[in-house]
Parts: sequence; structure tokens; C-alpha cells
Amino acid sequence: MLPRRFDILLFDAFSNHCLANTVEPLRAANTLANGALYEWRFCTLDGGAVHSSSGLQVAPHMALAEGRGDMLILMPSYAVRQIEPRPLARRLHQVAPRYAALAGFDTGSWLLAQAGLLDGYCATIHWDVLTAFSEQFPQVDTVRERFVVDRDRVTCSGAMAAFDLVCHMIDQDHGALLAMDVAQLFMSRDVTDHRLGSGIGVGRLVNRALAIMRENVETPLSIPALARSVGCTQKTLETRMQATLKATPQAVYRRTRLIHARHLVLDTDLSVAEIAQRCGYDNASAMARAFRALFGMSPRDLRTNF
Repeated sequence: MLPRRFDILLFDAFSNHCLANTVEPLRAANTLANGALYEWRFCTLDGGAVHSSSGLQVAPHMALAEGRGDMLILMPSYAVRQIEPRPLARRLHQVAPRYAALAGFDTGSWLLAQAGLLDGYCATIHWDVLTAFSEQFPQVDTVRERFVVDRDRVTCSGAMAAFDLVCHMIDQDHGALLAMDVAQLFMSRDVTDHRLGSGIGVGRLVNRALAIMRENVETPLSIPALARSVGCTQKTLETRMQATLKATPQAVYRRTRLIHARHLVLDTDLSVAEIAQRCGYDNASAMARAFRALFGMSPRDLRTNF
């Protein structure tokens, strides 16, 4: 499978928080999958460097005119109204056919709407300018949401929502378990609730079960004991975890332990036998087989290669 490619169009005064929350989950997905699931490039209108609102300088890979890929993400910030609209609109219409989707992050929706590229679409924007946006662009169905995916248009309300949106895309592309792993890597408090669109009760129960799994890696609980710990029956836990993560509690627990094993392989000098013990395996060979099945290589090979 070819990697999905994102071109990120940056403007002066962009939010580097929003940028990091966009590309770091993609990088984490590549790392956890041991493969290039995603690629990204930074571009500007003229190919010159830009500075974030906090002064971070970014040298782009290219000018917008050279862009092509699966998604073009526009990432301005509060200075969005200072950007000359007509020249930008002309350039956006020129490159739009080269992308499967167009996206506006933070206040990027303003630029898309200004160019007429959100007409007839449902969209959101940073909530500080949501009212002004809805008044300025009545042809856009404006909603107060963290992010909106409407056909080939994607809009996002800000930096924290960008993380949620990217996790959602990872979920759609490669499954809920990988998205869960990415969210856990960044210590997201709510792994499932808003990302998978599940009900509050379902999300809380699954999140509590995941937290208990992470707290009991070295001495794993049985699934009936895990269910009792979250205050439900084993059948309820299995049903809700299957609904949100498309996997059984046993599979999710095993994956959680192996993700921890991967961390120990890469970040410590512990032997494979010691790592197996710390991840709830009595037999190092059994852990190595499960490790290879999930990550495509043995713990020793991973340590050697990385």
C-alpha cells in the first residue's frame, strides 16, 4: 500500500502547536507500524521560509505550485484576514485538482471559503471566529464542532482538535487499534470518546479498561477480573470493546503488553527474557513470537535496526 501524502501549506504566524499536533501523530503511526503509512511535506506560497506565531522558522520543501497528493492542508492562524484573498484563491483553484481532498486547520477554513471551495459543504473553524465565519460565508453550512469531514473537504477548529482529527484519520485508514496506540503514546486522556464517536458510557468504560490494562502489564488480569474491575460483566466488556476498537479484550490486552515490550526493547538494555517477564510472559520465546506477529520482526532485530 502506498503511503498517504499530505502537503501542509503554511503561512506566517501559523500555530506550531497545530502543526505539531498534525504531523506527530502521523509520525507515531509510521513508527508503531514499522512502515511508511504517511508522508508529509511543508509548502508555502512562494517556497520561502515562514515563521510561526511564536517565532519558529520553517523552511518548506517546496512552493505550493509544485504540490500534489492526497490532501492539501491550509494552516494559517489569527492573521488569516491579512492574507490577500484573490491571488491565493487563484492559486488554490489551480492546485485543487491535484489533491483528493482539501483541508482547513485552525482558521484555514476561512481561506477555503473565501476562495469558494467550501460552498455547499459543512465546515467548522476556530471557535473564536465561528460567528464571523458563518456571517461572512452563508453558503457554507457552519457548525460548532471540533472537526468536520464532509466528502472531500476537511475542517478543524484548532490545535487540540487537529490531534483528534488525525487520530480519526488513522482509525479510518488503518483501524482503531493503531489509532488507540497513537493516542496512548501521547497520553491522551480520552482514547475513544470523541475519536470514535461512541457514546459517553461506552467511551468511559473502554477507557477505564484500557487504563487498567496499562496498570497491569507485568501481571495481567484475567478478562473476567478486568470486567469486574470496571464494574461490568465480561460479556458487556467484550461487546463494547468490539464496538469501539473492533477487537476482543484479549487482543487489545495482548497488544498493550507488546507495545510496552517494544518500548522496553528500544529504550532500555534489558534482555529479551527480562522484557518478557515485565510484560506478563512466562516464556521469552512466546513473547518473541507474538512480538514478531505484531511488528514484523523479532525484539532483537528491532533493537539492532533501530
